[in-house]
Formats: sequence, C-alpha cells, structure tokens
Amino acid sequence: MKTDILVVAASLTNAELLARLQVLAESERGATAELVAHLVELEGRKIYLAEGYGSLFVYCTGALRLSEHVAYNCLEAARAARKFPEVLDLLATGAMNLTTLRILGPYLTAENHEAVLAEAAGYNKRETEMIVARLAPMPDVPSFLRKLPVSPSWGRAFAASSGQGTASASAGAAATIATASNADSGADSATVNPSPEAPAPQLLTLAAALRARPIVAPLAPERFRVQFTVGKETHEKLRFAQDMLRREIPDGDPGAIFDRALTLLLEEVARKKMASTAAPGPDRITAPGSRHIPAAVKRAVWFRDRGQCAFVSQQGRRCKERSFLELHHIHPFALGGEATTGNISLRCHRHNAHEAERVFGNDGQPTVH
Repeated sequence: MKTDILVVAASLTNAELLARLQVLAESERGATAELVAHLVELEGRKIYLAEGYGSLFVYCTGALRLSEHVAYNCLEAARAARKFPEVLDLLATGAMNLTTLRILGPYLTAENHEAVLAEAAGYNKRETEMIVARLAPMPDVPSFLRKLPVSPSWGRAFAASSGQGTASASAGAAATIATASNADSGADSATVNPSPEAPAPQLLTLAAALRARPIVAPLAPERFRVQFTVGKETHEKLRFAQDMLRREIPDGDPGAIFDRALTLLLEEVARKKMASTAAPGPDRITAPGSRHIPAAVKRAVWFRDRGQCAFVSQQGRRCKERSFLELHHIHPFALGGEATTGNISLRCHRHNAHEAERVFGNDGQPTVH
C-alpha cells in the first residue's frame, strides 16, 4: 500500500529526508519533460481521436487523469516545445516550470526565444509576467466602479462569504473597483470559466466575484492592473474621498486615490514598525533587564535587513519572507542579550519561533549544547 511510504519517510533522518526530496523532485521534473515531449508527438498524430476523445485536453483529463490545470499547462508547454525543443531541457533541470512556460510560450518567436528563455531561467510566475508585459505591453485599463448584481440566493452566499448580513448583501453591499496603477504585487490573476448550467448571466458575474482572487497583474513595464471587491462602507468612503478631492483629482480616478491612501498608510506603518520620524529625538537609554528596543535600533535594523527575514540556513540560503516580520534577539534576551543593533535582527514569525525552539526547546528551557 502507498501508505507504507509514510512509514519509510518517517524513518529518515533530516538529512536523508532532504536528500530524498531532491531526488524525487529531479525525477518529477524529468518525468514532466518526458510527458510534454510525448504530448508533442501525440498532438501531431492525433491518436486521441481514435481513442474516442474529441480533443487532446479531454484525453489528458480523461485517459491520463491529469487535473484540468495541469493538463492545460502541459498542452501549452507542448506547443512551445514543438517550436522550440530546448524548453524541454529547461523543464528537466528546473530552470523553468510548466506555469512559467505556459505564460511565456505564446510570446516566444524565432528571433527572441533564445534571449527570452535565458532571461526567464529560474524566474517565478510574477517575474515571468513582467517579461511578458515588456514583450507585449497593454494599454491602461479604464477605471470603473461597479455595483455587483445580487439575487436573493446569491445574496445569501455572498453574505456567508463576506461576513455581511443577508439584507445588506442582497441590497448590493459590494462593489468591484478596477484601475491601472504603478503598484506591484505577486498576487495571482484568476480566470473563471462560466458553466452552461448557470441559471442567469448576472449570477455568473457574482459567482466569479465570489470565487476569483483580487487581481494585480502587469500590463506593461511599470504599469499594473489592480482589481478587487469592497464592502458597502469602503465604497462609501471612496465616494466621499472622490468628492473631497475633486480639486486635486477632478476625474475622481480611484487609482490616484488608491496611491494617496497607500502613501499615508505606509507612513503610518513606518512609524509603528520602524519608528520612522522626520525629526528623530535623542535615543532613549534602555534600562538593564528591559525588553524595550530603542527607536534608533529599530530603524537601523529595518534598513540594514531591508525589510526581509534575515535567517540564513547552513547552506547560505536567506529566507525571502517580507510578511509578519518580528524583531529577533540573536543572543536571546532571556540569556542576557541586549537590544543593540548588532544583536537585533529581523525574522519572519516562523523563523523567530524556530530559533527560539532551537535554543530553548519545546519546553521553554535552554538547550544544552
């Protein structure tokens, strides 16, 4: 039984487990490249038609039991591999994965594919989308503010998903805001395929709103599309801001208001997180035994570590987390560590807890080395 694999995995040491995962990942990448290569040949021969499947996609999901997402990615990779076989090597080595190849494939040409593939090697989805935005820039999307249509049944569903009351949801308490800006994010865009069984087109709109994630996608270099849904109170705040800022922003562009709001928010966060101030005062001396970290130390640590977890593994890999950061005592406070710039460093929540367990163990007592 496959459950025996769990027993085998549990018996491995940490080093053996990591080594085994590397072997399995390498094997999976090789199998993926081989699968894509065979799909190239299958698409050319159209054997799937004789097997009773109307398309290669249906064959992949039906006969090969691939998920729709994986099947779609594999087919796009196969089409790219038919034109440029070298992408198979990139898949096998892990320099490129199915998702990044699917995004990049339609924009590869005989003239640019060598340079583009070399540039995209090792890139993630977000970085690959930036290459596409440069290769095929799109115009800014028009700003719009739209009330979502809601039927009583979907109103209840929206209320359940958003935590609002049914009455307010049925009254259309949500609005979708879309605009173009120069903001940056790694959020994924979502594609919703409407079902022919859906009772009405307006319900599809709401279904998409309920299922889709907020969108932040590059349109062109330094231009991004931002789309999200807000509640009734936020919508009223936006309308009020548009009215109050008519002199400064005559067209009431939500993108311009969004930029101003983010600027003010970041200033507030900087004051709280980094003790940022336009006129820093004299440093407060920390009393012996106090956990207080002086503002000057906070500022220095945040700028030194560049707002990123500073945990480094034994192999030299630094954690890339930039969310839920905490100020970490390198020499633990409980063991006499002081709140100095040299002893304070940024850690994400998980690495802060990891280092605490490494020193104190799960019982909170210092570990004897």
